[in-house]
Amino acid sequence: MVGMNFCSHCGAAAIELRIPEGDTLPRFVCCVCGTIHYRNPKIVVGCLPEWQRQVLLCKRAIAPRQGLWTLPAGFLENGETLAAGALRETLEEASACVEIGELYTVISLPRINQVYVMFLARLASLDFGPGPESLEVQLFHEDDVPWDELAFRTIARTLRNYFLDRKLQRLRLHVSALEKRTALKPELAGAA
Repeated sequence: MVGMNFCSHCGAAAIELRIPEGDTLPRFVCCVCGTIHYRNPKIVVGCLPEWQRQVLLCKRAIAPRQGLWTLPAGFLENGETLAAGALRETLEEASACVEIGELYTVISLPRINQVYVMFLARLASLDFGPGPESLEVQLFHEDDVPWDELAFRTIARTLRNYFLDRKLQRLRLHVSALEKRTALKPELAGAA
């Protein structure tokens, strides 16, 4: 666990890692003001935009996984709903307006303290293009998806579930976890 140097509440440099009274896990606690500093998973929110049996993917212009393809997604901001975050990320990364649909995937990544939350979405129009975090934005049919060039395992899982569900003519919520690294491809072994 990465340490803390200062209390973000009072600024004191006296922080200790201990189990607070009434808790069951070690937390960073300020020895001066008593503030307990909880560290919780980060929420990554996005959507799977579709248009006439095609999905919209973005080629990343930033690290991590620069140059690889992903669905439009990113970290949820404070004060933002899940749906608002998915809309914002899609606009930022793909300059695309979408109509958010049903919640589609929730994937926990306990190893890196993240939870991916992805919605189904319909493109409102074909007016899209790369935002500042994307090199390219493109619609793909299932057979054309660059499977070996996907940035994250969460995105591959979401897309595979989607195409299988579509074949089975039933779209349903998928809740899962990715807990272990895979060593199938060294360049993707650390991808979430």
